[in-house]
Formats: sequence, C-alpha cells, structure tokens
Amino acid sequence: MAKTILSVDDSASMRQMVKLTLSGAGYDVVEASDGREALTKAGSASVHMVLTDLNMPNMDGLTLIRELRKMPAYRGVPIVFLTTESDEGRKAEAKQSGATAWITKPFKQEQLLAVVRKVLG
Repeated sequence: MAKTILSVDDSASMRQMVKLTLSGAGYDVVEASDGREALTKAGSASVHMVLTDLNMPNMDGLTLIRELRKMPAYRGVPIVFLTTESDEGRKAEAKQSGATAWITKPFKQEQLLAVVRKVLG
C-alpha cells in the first residue's frame, strides 16, 4: 500500500512539481494550498508525512505544524519544510515547533525523494 503525503504550498506550480516527483516514485499525494486547507484535509485523510511551505496566506507553515502536533494522530508524523527560507533562526523555530527536516527551494527531485525515503523509513 502506497504511503500518503500531504503537500502544502500556495504555489500551484510547486504543488504540481512535488506531486509529479512523489507520485512518480509510488507515493499518493494529497494537496492543500495553505495551512487552513491542510488542517481540514489532515483531519479527514490518513497521512504518513507532511511537506509544507513556510510562507503562505491564511495559515503559515509554522502555525500549521503547531496545530498538527496538537492532534494525536500527527504527533509522530514526519513534517518537512519545503521553502525558500534558509535563515538559521527560522530553522530553529521550525524544529522547536515540531518540524522533522528542512529542504530549501529550489530542490532537486532526487534530494526530495531521498529526504522522503529517509523520514518515512
């Protein structure tokens, strides 16, 4: 059975690129355009991993992580930031909020798949 990954990004082209990369490797992908939509979808789908952007309208990635970590089903689910941000302070804040890893955009497909395989085991 394929593992399901929730991809959260306000950029439709970025979501499409992530979906193509992950579905091509055999993963199921659920998409959301911001943190608020992601929380709704997270509550109604069984997700094995979350990939989220940091800067989004309605609810940013840090708030999304904090909200997901409050949900019992998401306490142990890997959450990876996929963002243009590379500031060390932001990375530390993300880790404190419950982020598992951080990938800086633009990303290489192999890099994304390597991180996904690593955190999903």
